[in-house]
Amino acid sequence: MTPHTAQTEPVTTETVTTETENLRQVIDRARFVLFDFDGPICRLFAGHSAEDVARNLVEWLEEQGLRGLLSEEERVHPDPHLVLRVVNKRHPHSDLVAELEELLTQHELKAVPSAWPTAFADPLIRTWTAVGVRLAVATNNSPRVVARYLESRGLTECFAPNVYGRTRNLDHLKPHPHCLNRALSNLGSAPSAALMIGDTPSDFLAAQRAGVPFLGYARNGTKEKLLRDAGAEDVVGSLEPVLRVLRGEL
Repeated sequence: MTPHTAQTEPVTTETVTTETENLRQVIDRARFVLFDFDGPICRLFAGHSAEDVARNLVEWLEEQGLRGLLSEEERVHPDPHLVLRVVNKRHPHSDLVAELEELLTQHELKAVPSAWPTAFADPLIRTWTAVGVRLAVATNNSPRVVARYLESRGLTECFAPNVYGRTRNLDHLKPHPHCLNRALSNLGSAPSAALMIGDTPSDFLAAQRAGVPFLGYARNGTKEKLLRDAGAEDVVGSLEPVLRVLRGEL
């Protein structure tokens, strides 16, 4: 299923029917659904630039006299998780990494009030819960952040207690399948009975390594290309068709 981006070939009724049937099969197989957080559930930094957060982490390192820890390219990279990964690689499991991870968590917590719910995510989550599918969050964000966001949306009971996020062991960040494996174990799910919904190649690779079927969510053409280049076959540009298939409307 392709997102609503520019088409290179005419869309026929047969194509739409095939895509809908593929999506229906993906959904019907799932007895457990693992959501990535930032992307499929919300845009966490919609009101707080992720690039500004990354810059703040770099400035904090410089204040500690550690400017040389990052390359010039790394110092201007817009992804705060990359900064965290790089420092962990060069000083694994150190107090420095723990302090930097906590600083990132505080930025994530500040972003929660201005996070944008992903369109159709809330009703999709509630509908899946209502039909008896068990849900979990498997994310590289702090579980404290996920818990606060879910509480703000009245979604805590749809997931509790199955929120698996970033730990102090940063080697376990996706694409490592650690958080997915924890979710599967605690849900009592075989990998084949679950479905991972994610929006990045690292989500896809983690699902692949855990043996979990994957549904990509790509809110634009760039994200779709990244997912497809990584190997993802089933990709949607909106959660609306997922919700409509689940409700029997497609």
